[in-house]
Amino acid sequence: MNAIVALCHFCELHGPRTLFCTEVLHSPLPQGASSGDLAGQNEQAEEEEGGIQMSSRIRSHSPAEGASADSSSPGPKKSDMCEASGCRSLAGGHPGYVSHDKETSIKYVSHQHPNHPQLFSIVRQACVRSLSCEVCPGREGPIFFGDEQHGFVFSHTFFIKDSLARGFQRWYSIITVMMDRIYLINSWPFLLGKIRGIIDELQGKALKVFEAEQYGCPQRAQRMNTAFTPFLHQRNGNAARSLTSLTNDENLWACLHTSFAWLLKACGSRLTEKLLEGAPTEDTLVQMEKLADLKEESEGWDGSEEEEKPSAQTDVVEGQEVSKCPPETSLMPDCNSWNVAHRRLSVFRSLRHMRQVLGASAFRMLAWHVLMGNQVIWKARDMDLVQSAFEVLRTMLPVGCVRIIPYSDQYEEAYRCNFLGLSPHVQIPSHILSSEFAVLVEVRAATRTNLYPTLFEDEQSLNKYEFVVTSGSPVAADRVGPTILNKIEAALTNQNLSVDVVDQCLVCLKEEWMNKVKVLFKFTKVDSRPKEDTQKLLSILGAAEEDNVKLLKFWMTGLSKTYKSHLMSTVRSPTSSESRN
Repeated sequence: MNAIVALCHFCELHGPRTLFCTEVLHSPLPQGASSGDLAGQNEQAEEEEGGIQMSSRIRSHSPAEGASADSSSPGPKKSDMCEASGCRSLAGGHPGYVSHDKETSIKYVSHQHPNHPQLFSIVRQACVRSLSCEVCPGREGPIFFGDEQHGFVFSHTFFIKDSLARGFQRWYSIITVMMDRIYLINSWPFLLGKIRGIIDELQGKALKVFEAEQYGCPQRAQRMNTAFTPFLHQRNGNAARSLTSLTNDENLWACLHTSFAWLLKACGSRLTEKLLEGAPTEDTLVQMEKLADLKEESEGWDGSEEEEKPSAQTDVVEGQEVSKCPPETSLMPDCNSWNVAHRRLSVFRSLRHMRQVLGASAFRMLAWHVLMGNQVIWKARDMDLVQSAFEVLRTMLPVGCVRIIPYSDQYEEAYRCNFLGLSPHVQIPSHILSSEFAVLVEVRAATRTNLYPTLFEDEQSLNKYEFVVTSGSPVAADRVGPTILNKIEAALTNQNLSVDVVDQCLVCLKEEWMNKVKVLFKFTKVDSRPKEDTQKLLSILGAAEEDNVKLLKFWMTGLSKTYKSHLMSTVRSPTSSESRN
C-alpha cells in the first residue's frame, strides 16, 4: 500500500511533532542510510526466510555521517527538539530501520521524519491537524480528513499516562496518510482494528509504569502541597519524557517499525483492484449475489450453537457446484478424495467432445432440454463422469438458471434442480420417464471396446461406457428448435474454431439472449404491456418461434436480483407520467 504510517505527539513546549514514521519504498533507500549499512542489511535479509524481514544489523552512523544527514534532513531544527527526547524517537546518528519484502522487492523504511521534502510537508500538516483541529469528540478515537492536494488521513488519537505531565497524561496520534481516498475509506475497518491493538499495547505498558511511579511517589498530593509554585518549575525539567521512558520499553521503536511495516503490507494485500471493461454481465452479478448469500449463511452458522451435526443431505447449488461431505455410512467416498479425483480426471472436456461422444442427434436432444430448462438426469456409477458432464452442459446456460445436485441416492424433484446425478440403483418415477420435461442419460457398460473415438491420450476410460439418451418428448430431427441451439451447433461443427474460441462464442450468445430477456422482462413484468404488443416485440427481437419464447421465459428466472430490483425501483408512477405529458 502506497501510504505512510506515523506516530505523532503533542509537545507542551513545541506543539504537534512527528515522532516516528514508516514509508514504502519501491526504489533504493533514501538519504541517511549509508552503503555499508545497506550491505549489512542485505546480507541479513538474504540469510533469513519468509515474507518481511527486518534487519537486525542496523548500525549507527559515525558523527560525520550523522552530521551530514542532519544537515540535509527536512526535519525540525535541533533547537526545536526537547532536551529530554520528548520530541525525538531515534538518536541523531541513528540510520533508522529497514525491512525487506522478498516477495515484492519492497522496502519498508522507518525514520523520525520522511526524507523527501514534499512527503515531510504532507506528514507534518497531517500531524498538526490530527492533534489540533481534526479531533473526534472526547479527543480519543478515529477520524478521517484530507483533500486531493495534501492527501487523505486516517487518524486515531489517544492518551498515554505520565505521572509528570499536566493532567497526568500526554496526547498522541497514529496517522495513515495516502492519496487514494476510496482505498483509505475501504480500509477503515481494518486500520481501526489493527491500530487500536497497537494503541492498547502502548497504553497498557504506560499504565504499569504510571502506577508504579504513583505508588512510589504520588504526584497529586505533592502538587497540591506546592500549589503556588509555578508548574513548569515543579516538573524539574522532566516533562518532555520520551515514549520509551513512559512505557519502559527500550525496543519500542523497533517493535513499532515491525507493526507499521506489517500494517502497510497487510492492508495493501487485502484489497485488489480489478478492471471491469463495461458493465458487469448478468452472470457476474448473480455470482456476486450467491457469494454474498453464502457469506451470510456461513456467518450465521458460525454464530449459532452446534446442537447437532448437519445432515448428509445433498446440496442444491445455484450457479456453481459445492459438494457437501457425505455421511460415513454412505457408499460415496469422502469429499477430499472426491475432489482430488475430480481434479485428476475430467472425462468430458468440452461441448464439442461431448457431441462427438454422444452423437449429433443425441446431443441435440440433450442440449434442447438443457436450454429449455427441463430436468437433465444422469445415471452413472462414476461420479467424476457425471460431474464433468454437468460442468460442460452448464456452460450453455446463464449462471442464475443452473441448479445442480451433483450426485444423490434418491430422486429429487425438478423444482429443486435441473441437473441431477443419480447412482444406477435409484428408481425414477414412471411419470418422469414419460414426461416431456425431462431427459435421461444412462451410462452403461459398453458391449464392445473402442466404441468412441479417442481424442486425448487419457480417454481410454470412455471405451468402457455406453451412453443412452431417452426422453418422453424426443426432439425431431427436422424441428427448428431455438435459434441459439442452431448457432451453438454451427460453432461446434466448425473445425476451424478452437475450443477456446467456441467458449467465447457461447459467452457472446448467452449475453445476446440475456439482453433479449431483459427487454422482455421490462416489457411484460414491469410495464405490463398487452399480449399483442408482446408478440410484436418478440418479432422485433427475432424470437417469435415457440421454442424461443419458452427459452426466454426460462432464462428470465436467471436474472439477477440487482437488475430486477433496479427496474422495479425506477418504475414511474401514473401521476408522474401524466404530469410529464
